[in-house]
Amino acid sequence: MQESAAPECSRATGDCLRAPPAGRIHHTETCGTVDGPGVRFVFFMQGCPMRCLFCHNPDSIGQSGGAAWTADEAVREALRYRNFIQGVTFSGGEPLLQPDFVAELARRLKPEGLSIAIDTAGAPDLPLCTEAINAADLLLLDIKAAGDELARKLTGYSNRRAFTTLDYCEHTGKRVWIRHVLIPGWTLKSRQLEALARRLRPYRCVELIELLPFHQLGAPKWEELGWEYSFRDVPVPSPDVIEEAADFFADMGFLVQ
Repeated sequence: MQESAAPECSRATGDCLRAPPAGRIHHTETCGTVDGPGVRFVFFMQGCPMRCLFCHNPDSIGQSGGAAWTADEAVREALRYRNFIQGVTFSGGEPLLQPDFVAELARRLKPEGLSIAIDTAGAPDLPLCTEAINAADLLLLDIKAAGDELARKLTGYSNRRAFTTLDYCEHTGKRVWIRHVLIPGWTLKSRQLEALARRLRPYRCVELIELLPFHQLGAPKWEELGWEYSFRDVPVPSPDVIEEAADFFADMGFLVQ
């Protein structure tokens, strides 16, 4: 993919016609079924400020990886599948590290009848991201842990900005699906689930909660990068335990998926 062209400037007035923003994309998925409602085209964006101990795409963390795409290239690629998809999701990595690029693509794809979802952990500073959030129809907000201390242990990052993003969605009426990874010995504990439910109950913008079982599929990628993977001995939760967690949130009044 090509870098975007430099701005064209008028010698007479000095005014510049700025080129649309370019972005860095780790990879795409043409028919995603777990990244929002319906079948979706998914842009997995490059770059993430978090260092999640359980990350299954560690090769998407560095901001210099992936490939450079122009907005025109990205729009053309997504529209190739317009007859087979209901929408487009920006995932990652952390897509809100590239808010201008995401906002540009959202503005150009929505008039084509495609719904826009952003799968984010809410890590970037909110004022930098509001334009992209406003352009989306739905936020898939990854809450790593209810408490800040556990969030920092798991990700090296505070969860304060995630809840600030959720507050903004509540204020603006933006639809939100909460995504939460169930990790045995970490987030998959009664007191942790109860704490998360208590924090989420006041939010009317939260439509449902997606409970994602921890898995080991990312372990080989950590090895390829030469990074120590400290979660190698963490077990994968059983279906019965996942069902118990889902029943708990349902009993608390949440729609669970």
